[in-house]
Amino acid sequence: MKFKKIVCVDNTKLQDWALEELQQYSEQEIEVYDDYPASEEEVVKRIQGADAVIVSWRTILDEKIISQCPDLKYIGMACSLYDDASANVAVNFARERGITVTGIRDYGDPGVAEFIIAELIRLLHGFGEHQWREMPEELSGKKIGIIGLGTTGQLLAECLLPFGVDLYYFSRTRKKEWEEKGVKYLPLEGLLQTAEIISFHLPKNTVLLKEKEFELFGNGKILINTSLGLPFDEEAFKEWRQGEGNFAIFDGDGKKQLAVEVEKYFNVLISEKSAGWSAATQERLSNKVLQNIKDQLEK
Repeated sequence: MKFKKIVCVDNTKLQDWALEELQQYSEQEIEVYDDYPASEEEVVKRIQGADAVIVSWRTILDEKIISQCPDLKYIGMACSLYDDASANVAVNFARERGITVTGIRDYGDPGVAEFIIAELIRLLHGFGEHQWREMPEELSGKKIGIIGLGTTGQLLAECLLPFGVDLYYFSRTRKKEWEEKGVKYLPLEGLLQTAEIISFHLPKNTVLLKEKEFELFGNGKILINTSLGLPFDEEAFKEWRQGEGNFAIFDGDGKKQLAVEVEKYFNVLISEKSAGWSAATQERLSNKVLQNIKDQLEK
């Protein structure tokens, strides 16, 4: 079984070997774009005639676009798919029209955990331009809260536990197996009042912290965001970051929706690179995208 025509509608980051293999699953020559379409019209133009498309998280495939692509039978997201609300594809709408939508998981998590540990140590000890407190601090004994204990949050917890931190989490569902490992569950308000450092690991478009929550979190704290988008109200964050001893750490994905002026604040530490992107990440992404296609064709 093959698709009639496969289009990589934007820069999906598939490796060259994966694109070569992708051709095996398309009757016609595949079309591969290495940029991002600037308009809805351009997206539709690229997809026309294709029954299968691969798309990164950066290009929107909403109901309007999908409705204009009658040949479409399969959408392969070269990015995470948690639910319709956080996806850049109108997943439920597509499935209602008989279009299969697949996504991938667990491909960039190790790099994210490494980034958080590295940046925390730099800030605590003052190895870079900034130092959290007057004297260098160790991770040992710090009260750290993980908000969202999915795959990435769990990996971070696994990395932090050997340092002897007091680890807490808040999640939509309780994770009893992690509580048995010593990661304590707290409701969100309780976690914010308890933790000195919080790290967000949430789907896109999930906003949990507003003015009230930042007040509970208080001053002399560290906030880390590597989620896609902002899991908090930006105006409330701007107010919080003015508090004494407060620092925020963002990777390239976590800061994408920050206003430009916020990036210039001395206590907002920005990495332009995505923490979850490495050679190994690209390899895992390519393998998972191809496996989804093979699974679909074998049905």
